[in-house]
Amino acid sequence: MTANTNILVTGANGQLGKEFRDIAAAFPAYNFIFLTREELAIDSPQSVAEAFRLHQPRYCINCAAYTAVDKAETDRDTAYAVNAAGPANLAAACKESDTLLIHVSTDYVFAGTATTPYKEDEATEPLSVYGASKLEGERRIVAANADALIIRTSWVYSRHGKNFVKTMLRLMSEREEIGVVNDQFGSPTYAADLAAAILQLIGSDQWEAGTYHYCNTGAISWFDFAVAIRDIIGSRCRVNAITTADYPTPARRPVYSVLDTTRIEAVFGIRPPHWRDSLQQCLLKQQPLHG
Repeated sequence: MTANTNILVTGANGQLGKEFRDIAAAFPAYNFIFLTREELAIDSPQSVAEAFRLHQPRYCINCAAYTAVDKAETDRDTAYAVNAAGPANLAAACKESDTLLIHVSTDYVFAGTATTPYKEDEATEPLSVYGASKLEGERRIVAANADALIIRTSWVYSRHGKNFVKTMLRLMSEREEIGVVNDQFGSPTYAADLAAAILQLIGSDQWEAGTYHYCNTGAISWFDFAVAIRDIIGSRCRVNAITTADYPTPARRPVYSVLDTTRIEAVFGIRPPHWRDSLQQCLLKQQPLHG
C-alpha cells in the first residue's frame, strides 16, 4: 500500500466513524479525511461531488446512515434519502474517480426466519423501513457498478454514540430491575473490531469486490447480552427475560439474524473475536461509556 493513501470516512461523528478516529494514529501510512454530516451530506450529489473533488480519496468508507429503526417507520423519505440515495451518490462518485468503496450495511436486510447463520447470497426480506432502505442502498451500489465492498454487520455497539450497551449501563445505574427481550437472536459487534477489520482488509491487498458479513462470533439474545453486561460490571440490577410481544416497537425486528462470516475470513484472513471478549474490552473503557 502506498504512503499517504487518502481514506475518506463519512458519518465521522457516528459510533463507527469515531472508532476510526480512535485508531487512525496507528495507521500513519493512511491519510484519513473524517467528514461529518454537516461537512458531507451523502444524500446530496453536489456535496458528494465536491468532497471527492477536494479530497481525491483512494478509498471511501461509508459509515453514514439513518439508524433510527423505529423512527424510520414514519420518516421513510429521510431513511431512503440517507440509506439508499446516499450510497448511490457515493457509488457514482467512486466509479467516476476510480475510488474503492466500502459500505456498511445491516443484518436487518433479512427476515430472520433462518435457523442457521445467514450467508451473503441468501434471500433478503427486510421487515422494516430501515432494513428496506439499507437493502436498496446495497442494490444501488451494485447497479452503479462501483468497485465496492458491502459489509453487513449486526447489533453494533461502542463507547460512542447511542447503542444497547450504553443504554443498559444507564438503566442498570438507575433501576433495581429491567426487562430485556429474550426471543431475538444475533451477534453483538464491537464497532472498534469492525473498524480494525476494515483497515485490515484495506491493507491486505486482497481486494475482491462483493458482499461480506462481519460480526463478532457467538449467537445470543438481547437478554443474554444484558446479563453479560451486568455480570462484567458487577451490577446488582435484576435482568428479567421478556418476549417481543411484551415490548412492542413500531418496527419489526428479525427473530434470528446471526451472520455467517466464513467468506470474509477466507478472502481477507479476518478472524472476528468472540462477542464476550470484545464486550469486556469495551467495558474496560466504562468511564467513556457513561460520557
